[in-house]
Amino acid sequence: MWCRTAAANGRPCKSRRRSPSGRRWRQGSPRRWIRVDPLHVALGDVLVPLAEVHREALRAACAADPEVWDIYPYSMLGDAFDPVFDAMLATPGRLAFAVLDSGAVVGCTSYWPDAARFTVEIGGTFIRPDKRGGGVNAGLKRLMIDHAFAQGFERIEFRIDTRNTRSCRAVEKLGCTREGVLRRNRRTWTGYVRDTAIYSLLPHEW
Repeated sequence: MWCRTAAANGRPCKSRRRSPSGRRWRQGSPRRWIRVDPLHVALGDVLVPLAEVHREALRAACAADPEVWDIYPYSMLGDAFDPVFDAMLATPGRLAFAVLDSGAVVGCTSYWPDAARFTVEIGGTFIRPDKRGGGVNAGLKRLMIDHAFAQGFERIEFRIDTRNTRSCRAVEKLGCTREGVLRRNRRTWTGYVRDTAIYSLLPHEW
């Protein structure tokens, strides 16, 4: 689908052209829309769009680290798993992926595109503990960043609980800029009100 960022002016678009990077815009005017659906495709053998077939394998992966969910905004343990998984499949604007390693589901991650601002947030990432630190997380982030910029997005965002120092260090290693902290920004499933660190990455920085 094409997402428009301004109301139609009632006149047909007579001419469209493509930049060297493959981005599309209306001739003689600023770009007003961007495609979102090409974001939600398999990326190599690491990321595939999340589907019902991944439910049980992801449930098992999430159960492998019960302590980590205390710093997530939601829990994917026990009875909490199915409602969250269902929401990942059904929430408009969230493009969820299963993370694979040698064909096995070892986690999940998501895009939240904002076509109006040519921005996409990457988040909701969980990796099974035995696969952390082995390049899986950095590899999938690189795939997602490359793919988003290739589709014409001009800003990548990460919004991270400041307690999650491992994730903060990981995006900093990718070259992201820490723009600031939204204090007491979000109440998590435990009742804790977290501070959220905002990181960004622009095409010329990648």
